[in-house]
Formats: sequence, structure tokens, C-alpha cells
Amino acid sequence: MAIDWYDEFVDLNYTPDSDEIICLFSCEPASGISMKEAAGRVASESSTGTWTTLFSLPPRMKALQATAFEIDGPYLKIAYPIGLWEEGNAVQLLSGIAGNIFGMKAVSHLRLIDATLPEAYLRHYKGPHFGMDGIRDMMGIKGRPLTGAVPKPKIGFSAAEHAEIGFETWMGGFDFVKDDENLTSTAFNRFEDRVIALAKQRDRAESLTGEKKSAFLNITADTETMKKRADLLVANGWNYAMIDVVVAGTAAVMTLRDYCSDLGLAIHAHRAMHAAFDRDPRHGITMQFLAKMMRLIGVSQIHTGTAVGKLVGTAQEAQVLADVLREKKTMGVPQMSLDQDWRHIKSAFPVSSGGLHPGLVPDVLDIYGDELVLLVSGGIHGHPDGTRAGAAASMQAIDAWHEGVTLEEKAAGSPELKRALEKWGSYQPK
Repeated sequence: MAIDWYDEFVDLNYTPDSDEIICLFSCEPASGISMKEAAGRVASESSTGTWTTLFSLPPRMKALQATAFEIDGPYLKIAYPIGLWEEGNAVQLLSGIAGNIFGMKAVSHLRLIDATLPEAYLRHYKGPHFGMDGIRDMMGIKGRPLTGAVPKPKIGFSAAEHAEIGFETWMGGFDFVKDDENLTSTAFNRFEDRVIALAKQRDRAESLTGEKKSAFLNITADTETMKKRADLLVANGWNYAMIDVVVAGTAAVMTLRDYCSDLGLAIHAHRAMHAAFDRDPRHGITMQFLAKMMRLIGVSQIHTGTAVGKLVGTAQEAQVLADVLREKKTMGVPQMSLDQDWRHIKSAFPVSSGGLHPGLVPDVLDIYGDELVLLVSGGIHGHPDGTRAGAAASMQAIDAWHEGVTLEEKAAGSPELKRALEKWGSYQPK
């Protein structure tokens, strides 16, 4: 008598329907398990199967069965019928294609690389409220990256100290001041105090420069507290909220997307804790898949790395991430990503941050181009002449890239950039 029925979930001659969700995995079967057997177990566990044959099943169950249809070395593609998925519930999607399967004994390592989301699934999502063009219109910024900085160190300043550093950042030419992932509402820097203090310095900077200034203020907490903090942001004239989207969770981000949209707030998504899931190249999920999910559920921008700063990630990975967020249609990259047509879903900005300074700015722009949010934090506050000079040096480095001249050539007439290069050169922190 047959015990398991995993082989019924593998058909290498199967052609997926246009409305099926296609997932790309890399898989290392456990000892004694073939790749085909492992594929069947993954498809089974994430759809209508179980570990043993059953006494009876309704005939319609066959139409809900996932099918492993392609095996190429360690790479595996599985097609999931659209009927498996609740409309507009990204949490339930993750429970299926990124759920129990990672803990199965039949696989030593399993990595969800990407998923193609068909129109039949996308139609139930709103995506980002603004899109990149809407953000640029809101800020009045054209033809260059959006720029910002975290006061450093990332935590420890009082609200007043934080706001004063923010003022210097804005006066150096930057658009945004940013909370970092672990600054929410601490005893030495309460959220309410920081919101009010920064608003006063923002108004002062706008009056002096004639430029629009803003901030990414971290509202991360339980959902109800995040709503109250979003209300406070609007009451003080802010147009952005920041959420640590991985630790807050997909459900909370979905709720806050609509709440913030009703208030006119864009969402800056920090990816804190992402590497717990995506750093191991053999197991977990990829950053490009996380970015895809965040665009789907509606953040305005999300951190994607630098390739040249202090965080892991290659230039190719950064480019794939940028395309996932920015493009209307993307063509798959073998073993890295799948095709995606976003249809009505608006674009989101990639955010490049982590160990940058003026000497690395052209390298980042070579990878991303202008359509990004560029965060240079320690690399402005550590400038020999202070934060304002460091921000100015970074803006001069952006100008040099646009003008097609080297940083050294630009520095000849830009004293702030000259001083930055004397300290850091092209140093890449580790």
C-alpha cells in the first residue's frame, strides 16, 4: 500500500496557466532524498498535500494542487493555482510559499528566490500610494537622487540634539533627516518630543533655504500605537512615516499602508532584520522577493543596500532590487529573479544606505542612476568641518557625477568635497 503521494505533485511536462503564481526556489535535498522527491514535498506541503495518502478527496482538489514543473540542477520552479490564495491577503501568500516548507526534513536547505505574481493576483492590491513621480512632485525634486541622513550615532541623542543635527543636515543641502531602526520612543528621546523639535528646525531650514525639507520618523510599534504616531506626524506637517517593515510584520504594514495613505503619508520602509532571512545564499528568502512583497503591499521606498558600503550585497543584486521596485515590467535574470508585469501597481524608490561617504557617491550612482533615495550618514557627520559641510560635500559629489567629471576635478573648486576626500578617499568600510 502506498504511504506518500508526493510524486503526484511533480510533472516536468506541465505548462502553467497564465493566472498561476510561479515560484523559483533553490533546493538542497536531505541525504537519501532525490531532487524530484524534494520538489514534490515542497509543492505538496505548500498546497493540498500531506505526508500520507488519504482515504478520499473531492475531485476538485486536483485543481488546487501545486505542481513542480521544472528542475534545473539545484533550481526548482513550482506553479500554484490562483484558487489557493485569498484575494488581497499577502500574509496568507507567505504562509503558503514561504511557510512550513523551510522546516521540512526532506530538504537540507531551501531558498525562495522569487515569485511571478499574475494579474489575477495583483488586481486585489493597491501598491504604493504615490509612486516615484508622486514623491518627486511632493518634494519638488527633479533630476537628482533624493538625499538624507541619520544623525549618528543612530541612538543616544536627545530630541533637541537630534533636531539640531537635522537642521545642519538640511542646511547642507539634504532633503531628509532619518530615524534609524532602533530609535522609536526612548526615555532620552521621546517620539513626540522629536517630532515637534524636528518640525521647528524643518520650518527654520525651509525658511532659510527656500527648499522643501522632510524626515523619515520611525513610528514602529504595535499597530494602534503606529496609527497614533502617524496622526501626530500629520498634525506637525510631516509627509512621511518610517516603519521597520520586517519586524513589524506584513499584516501591520498592510494596515498602515491604508491608514497612512488616508493621511497623505508616504511610507519609508527600513529592512531591519532582513538578513536573518536572506543573507544565507542557500536558505530562507531573497531580498528581491522581500522588496517585491513590500512594493505589492504599498511602501513608498525600501532599503536595498549599496554594494560599495558596509553591508553585504553585490552590484548585480542591487540592480535587480532597483528594477523590482522601479520598473513597470522586469525580465527575469537566470537564477536570480523571474519576469514581472506590475500593471497598475506604482513604483517605489530603492534606498541606498550603509557606510557611504562623498567618495563613494559616484559608485552608487553608477549602479542606481538618479532614481533612488541616497542616505549618507556617518559620511557627513564625520566630515572634518561638521555635518553641514559633509552634506554639502555629498551634494557636490552628486553634481560631479552629473557633470561627468572626477571627484578630484570637482574638489578643485569645492572645498567641502576636497576635505572629505582628504579624510576618506574611496575607502569602503567593512
